[in-house]
Amino acid sequence: MKIGCILTIQRKKTYLIQVSAMAVETHGVPQLELEAVIGFNGHVSSGLRVHPDREHLIYPLGCTVILKRIKDGKQEFLHGHTNNVSCISVSKSGSYIASGQVNFMGFKATVIIWDYAQRTIYAQLLLHKAKVEALAFSPNDKYLVSLGGQDDGSIVIWNIETQQAICGSSASAHSAGHCLTVQYSNTNDNIFVSAGSGTLRVWELDLPNRKIRPTECQIGKLKRIVKCIEISEDDQFVFCGTTSRDILKINMKTGLLSDCGPIKTKYSLGVNAIRILKSGDLLVGSGSGTFTLCSKTKFKTLKEVQLEKGVTSIAIRGEGQQFFVGTEAAQMYRFSHVDFKAELISTSHNSAVKDVAICFGISELFATCSEEDIRLWHIDKPKELLRITVPNMTCNSLDFMADGHSIISAWNDGKIRVFAPESGQLMLIIHNAHRMGVTAIAGTRNCKRIVSGGGEGQVRVWELQLRGHRLLETMKEHKATVACIKIKSDDKECVTASSDGACIIWDIVRFVSLQMVIANTLFRTVCYHPEEYQIITSGTDRKVVYWDVYDGSAIRELEGSQSGAINGLHNSHDGKYFVTGGDDKLVKVWDYTEGVVTHIGIAHGGSITSIEICSNNRTLVSTSADGAILRWRFPHPSASS
Repeated sequence: MKIGCILTIQRKKTYLIQVSAMAVETHGVPQLELEAVIGFNGHVSSGLRVHPDREHLIYPLGCTVILKRIKDGKQEFLHGHTNNVSCISVSKSGSYIASGQVNFMGFKATVIIWDYAQRTIYAQLLLHKAKVEALAFSPNDKYLVSLGGQDDGSIVIWNIETQQAICGSSASAHSAGHCLTVQYSNTNDNIFVSAGSGTLRVWELDLPNRKIRPTECQIGKLKRIVKCIEISEDDQFVFCGTTSRDILKINMKTGLLSDCGPIKTKYSLGVNAIRILKSGDLLVGSGSGTFTLCSKTKFKTLKEVQLEKGVTSIAIRGEGQQFFVGTEAAQMYRFSHVDFKAELISTSHNSAVKDVAICFGISELFATCSEEDIRLWHIDKPKELLRITVPNMTCNSLDFMADGHSIISAWNDGKIRVFAPESGQLMLIIHNAHRMGVTAIAGTRNCKRIVSGGGEGQVRVWELQLRGHRLLETMKEHKATVACIKIKSDDKECVTASSDGACIIWDIVRFVSLQMVIANTLFRTVCYHPEEYQIITSGTDRKVVYWDVYDGSAIRELEGSQSGAINGLHNSHDGKYFVTGGDDKLVKVWDYTEGVVTHIGIAHGGSITSIEICSNNRTLVSTSADGAILRWRFPHPSASS
């Protein structure tokens, strides 16, 4: 018990330090302009919505709510949450959007009501602890019902006009499990439904007495965990999707079970999402990725499509002639009711992005890597051009060769893989490149050699030949994982950063170390200044340090972050600026000579894992642990661009 209390206090202290540090760091500093976001949190239940204006998709990514125009893909961003968005709801009139977030244990999680027309915060509501599980607007925009997560367990009714809580109650009986979802009546501002593990209740608001009173629904001997609710347009029936792979149909007036099915072919891995069409037929999304149109009676399958990973959102556009589906694979699909064919409209990483590389000299293409795959993107239109998948493996690092004809990649199975960027074809594989996985990689300007680093600390130089490869040398001075490699423009030297607290400059012609710099940190990243007389490093000590290449002396030390490690660092090609990103989730642009922050970017919901500036100094790309890729306008374009 004491240990638990101490841990909670420590977490609170850490969180308060992070919040206050972020406030201090961002105060008075100009903000970077966010141009585009690639990403969608497909794990948020019913996170993908269509606005009643029929022109915009609404969905969460990290601590941002994104509005995306369906016609041309133009994005707008709602910033206000301090942690990942956990649920979204849109009012029937379309005037308001509500979003809830998660927070650290012991802290309250915010609900934000947004004014849709103004794209501004209308109200911030603070009562729930740790997480907001679900939200729902009443049909006439009078009230908002919010459900807390399992550490909170309460339901609260809010008056939208006064922005105050009317009343609250425990979401489920003591004998039942956690409540997971809420849905408002379609016609009555005083009635809503909640459901979860062994609990299914119809609630009525008694406004004069400021109470909400539940009525338990009776489902006989059935034991179910309900994950999603949909109420028929006339408020006659409640349809409940369960983890037991079936749908319950409840009479809303009596609270009695009316039907349960399908009896034979059930929905694999449970029902995650349900929507009712005007015809009364149901759209059903399952945990196994099947998206089904089924009849309102007996739940007979009429049409079915298999999608990648579990369906988590179904959003109907207008009268139901078109609908959008979101999945756990962070993909969005568009369907038309007539042909029921899946059109993939948006893709993104569904796990942490490990690295980003921009094609040298072109600045139109960039590549990212994560678990199982490498993806190639067009920088102007955030659209996936190519996906290279290696099942059950993780790509730790990647780079474009200078001629743009190949992508070199480092994998956790100890192999180096070289792919063609046009086709994704495997051009070369180097087996057993490193014993404990390949962790860093870089290619020379002449495209004839690759330098790789491994989990065991070795640095290896490989020669690429017409029909294969040859190991030229293994260099063994690092004692721990090699985190980053950069090669000098003349291809004669390289610098490696390691989590053993050392950065080593190597001669890769004679294969000897020329200089070593040591600091009390786990180095994460290193960069040559474009004039190559200095290197800059950063890591877990939150410092950015300039070092002299020739004598290894520290020239300048900057406080790079007030909370959390710096994971990514990159120089502008004119050498006047550099950018950093790390666990504080802030993108920072620095003046190299002055050593001061000129701009800060706030949008990432997870730790920033990598960051890079285009060679034309127009665009900056950052990636994070929540699978997001963000494109920013670089604020200091060079005169030539």
